[in-house]
Amino acid sequence: MAEPRTHRRQTPFYVGLVLILAALPLGWFIFLRQPPSPPPPPPPPVVPVEAPVVEKAMELELTEVTGTVEVKEGSGAWRKASVGMALRRHDKVRTEDGSYAVLIGGEAVEFRMDPGTEVSVEDLTKSASRLLLASGMATAVVRPGKRHTFEVKAAQSDAVATLHESGAFTMSNNGQGTVAVGTREGEVTLLGQGKVVIVRAGQQSVVRPGQAPSEPAAVPTSLLLKVDWPSERTRRERDLVVRGQTTPGSRVQVNDVRVLADAEGRFERKVKLREGANTVDVRAVGVGRVEQREQAEVIVDTRPPPLKTDSDIWNQANDSSP
Repeated sequence: MAEPRTHRRQTPFYVGLVLILAALPLGWFIFLRQPPSPPPPPPPPVVPVEAPVVEKAMELELTEVTGTVEVKEGSGAWRKASVGMALRRHDKVRTEDGSYAVLIGGEAVEFRMDPGTEVSVEDLTKSASRLLLASGMATAVVRPGKRHTFEVKAAQSDAVATLHESGAFTMSNNGQGTVAVGTREGEVTLLGQGKVVIVRAGQQSVVRPGQAPSEPAAVPTSLLLKVDWPSERTRRERDLVVRGQTTPGSRVQVNDVRVLADAEGRFERKVKLREGANTVDVRAVGVGRVEQREQAEVIVDTRPPPLKTDSDIWNQANDSSP
């Protein structure tokens, strides 16, 4: 009878053991299992990346063309210009004697070219225009209310004229290092040989070869112009050498042909005359837009003198006798 009793005593033991074994996975799941990872955070909102703003290059449009005006695109050949043509960086434009051109850049700038002038475009943007004046005379204008930098550099010189705000100035360049700047409106910064001067409205300054700009002075009310006319206005030769002197930096024309004036304003040109009466016209224009003009009438008579006959000589002898 003892054996069944022992079996009954072991039964709770087995039951407890089974319960403990059954509870182990549940305890592990409840107490020892690593909690699940939190859900990943939502991706940040995509911020659109704006493309960098590239300043669009401007164009200079030919709005007025009078006489013979030519353009050169990059390294191409010179060709006839016409109204509506656009000039971009590295393009050139030139006016022949007696010819004019006007360039417009958007609503901000204007560039007026005198006869016998050549200009190349160095850089054009919405905020700045940079041109190279090879020779001649031109006027740069920045219109009121437009913040724009207009810079004109002179070829064969280190002179640079800069207008930082609205205004207007005229620059001349003889192509040999003599440069003049006259300001009509605003203030122009003129740099040369490391020296900076401020040329204000109604003033002008001159840069001679190898020299710094002169101190700004008021634009004169009259322009120096002296011409060495021949003492005899009737001559047998058809060639006439016209010599004279004007204010340095002025543009000189003899019979509408541009003549180079040196650093002291001296000029010389040989004029071909026709038989009979000739009008020789000399004109000088300064950067202050003051003009001086001189004219002279020269008669060319290349006919040989009439031959004297024996009767002419006899009559002349009788007339001279007492």
